[in-house]
Amino acid sequence: MSTTAELLKGAAELFPDEVVTSAHVRHFELPAGAGRFALITLDNGFDHTKPTTFGPQSLANLNTAIDQVEAEAANGEIVGAGITGKPFIFAVGADLKGVELLKQHSDALAIGKGGHDVFKRLANLAVPTFAYYNGAAMGGGVEVGLHCTYRTVSKALPAFSLPEVFLGLVPGWGGCTILPNLIGAEKAVSVIIENSLNQNRQLKGKQVFELGIADALFEGADFLEQSLIWTAQVLKGDVTVERPEIDRGEGWDQAVAKGRAIADSKVHGAAPAAYRALDIIEASKDGDLQKGFDAEDQALADLIMGGELRSGIYAFNLVQKRGKRPAGAPDKNLARPVTKVGVVGAGLMASQLALLFLRRLEVPVVLTDIDQERVDKGVGYVHAEIEKLLGKGRINQDKANRLKGLVSGVLDKAEGFADADFIIEAVFEEMTVKQKVFAEVEAVAPAHAILATNTSSLSVSEMASKLQHPERVVGFHFFNPVAILPLLEIVRGEKTDDASLATAFAVAKKLKKTGVLTKDAPAFVVNRILTRFMGEIQNIIDEGTPVATAEKAVEPLGLPMSPLVLLELVGPAIGLHVSETLNRSFPERFTVSPNLKAVVEAGKRGFYVYNAENGFKPELDPEVAALLKQGDVVLTEEQARDRVLDAVAQEIGLMLEEGVVAEAQDIDLCLITGAGWPFHLGGITPYLDREGVSERVNGKRFLAQGVASVPA
Repeated sequence: MSTTAELLKGAAELFPDEVVTSAHVRHFELPAGAGRFALITLDNGFDHTKPTTFGPQSLANLNTAIDQVEAEAANGEIVGAGITGKPFIFAVGADLKGVELLKQHSDALAIGKGGHDVFKRLANLAVPTFAYYNGAAMGGGVEVGLHCTYRTVSKALPAFSLPEVFLGLVPGWGGCTILPNLIGAEKAVSVIIENSLNQNRQLKGKQVFELGIADALFEGADFLEQSLIWTAQVLKGDVTVERPEIDRGEGWDQAVAKGRAIADSKVHGAAPAAYRALDIIEASKDGDLQKGFDAEDQALADLIMGGELRSGIYAFNLVQKRGKRPAGAPDKNLARPVTKVGVVGAGLMASQLALLFLRRLEVPVVLTDIDQERVDKGVGYVHAEIEKLLGKGRINQDKANRLKGLVSGVLDKAEGFADADFIIEAVFEEMTVKQKVFAEVEAVAPAHAILATNTSSLSVSEMASKLQHPERVVGFHFFNPVAILPLLEIVRGEKTDDASLATAFAVAKKLKKTGVLTKDAPAFVVNRILTRFMGEIQNIIDEGTPVATAEKAVEPLGLPMSPLVLLELVGPAIGLHVSETLNRSFPERFTVSPNLKAVVEAGKRGFYVYNAENGFKPELDPEVAALLKQGDVVLTEEQARDRVLDAVAQEIGLMLEEGVVAEAQDIDLCLITGAGWPFHLGGITPYLDREGVSERVNGKRFLAQGVASVPA
């Protein structure tokens, strides 16, 4: 039987590049004569921009620190022990870079066991233990504190979560077992399953306390000092920590059932992590912690050796790293300053853009449109949104006044744009309209101004072709809702120069958007893939497969909504328009569905109706059903899914051949950040590789073995 130290030594050898966390032990006398206390501080030697993690060597360091504290406790030299983090960071969990390198189930099992064996020792010391959550705590950082007798949390703590399910893991160092036994299954399911599957929602310090995870809440400024005073009171018996009785009966079972319903609605059984976590929570009902820990070890090892986690880590790295350093972007030093922004149009999209530029750049923003009423409505929208931010306490009165003062609207483009550095159009999606707008803008804008278009499918080069200076035109395609979806497709036209492109990327960064460089190809990235995806589903329905079968076929993809619900959100008319645009470019692959045309011509908002009797679930609208003209080719769910996935794999293969983006990674980054495709799939290409679709259609994988998959 290997000792913990041997396990960790073996794991550390597999991971030579670990950023190692030290565990410093210091001693002091507690206030009010409560006695001598040992405090372990977790610190990787970097500032808060490089959060503290637990790789194998870091766990070994903590293990050594506990050796010392354990001996002191056994000898009666200390009355208690605590654990805290460096400024602003408690600890953010396992080091995922090490997890990616694991090739053997036994190595993965060692990581799970190693963490448990070290953390468990905190619960088994001869003196009470205290965790002081002073800053960001996630995953293993949360779990090390759960093994302590007591916990305090800072009001200033910005982010606290168990995000493992979001990435394709389970909280495997005690989270699934201890948390429900501490705060009850219902609250634990909310933290472990619901928050994770809601785009990794974070808790603040106050919520951590209100959930009962922490026993006391203190201000950030003197957090450790107050925590130690409280610790002294607990140890002297002046403060007694009361914890609620846990419902280990029906309430526990209902919480697990609710968790399964949440998982079904989010991932439709397509990703195993949530279900494995719920199995462990269910089995922890009797309070047998060791049994739970063993189940966590097994689940952790199985999931580490599965494709979902590798895809989750791949997606995480895309968003955190590639998204911040866009492939193919020019030298950022070429970017020109933007001190004033012009927006052509004052409709809803244009008004959302104006609000975003105003909030992020805090420079004058001017809207124009064809009549005063529209201009006033656009400015009014921005003012109303600023008032909402003020009402929610997100900004103060001074800032609200300043932002309102920076936004204006005019009818005369010459008056509005004469000193603007960046002008974006958001007018009707029609080439002649956009060319006319750009000609008018070019006549009055300064020579250095960038002219950006928010087109979703039209050619940026063609739009710029009649201008004297086409080199300053760039595609700047946002996704709806603008405030929420991070993606910004930045399109290089045939003549776009590096300075204009660099400025566009610099602006995207200030807007806190994920800029991805795309070639000026029809519908760019997201709309081209989604249109091919939706088009194939529409073809299958038109040929004769029932609507419900076609929709259910793609459920294993775990998409945020079904294709026809998405069509409703986009608007059937827009969906039809994009399919017509792509049909003109690629008639052999992009069809225009006669049924979709009929739905649009009938003025229907979508294929479904919703009513209270069936709990507002989507039901095929009888009027739409009457419009549908279908053939007699009926496919099974599996056949339909193969057809759709083959079409998507073919399209992505062609896009990469055409150089629409630099690599398959950019396709995935676009789908995750622009269309909400699941993290656990890594976007789409890892899934197509894993299911064998890529090789079936294109004769090769999109990603090398070991990228978003277990290394060979």
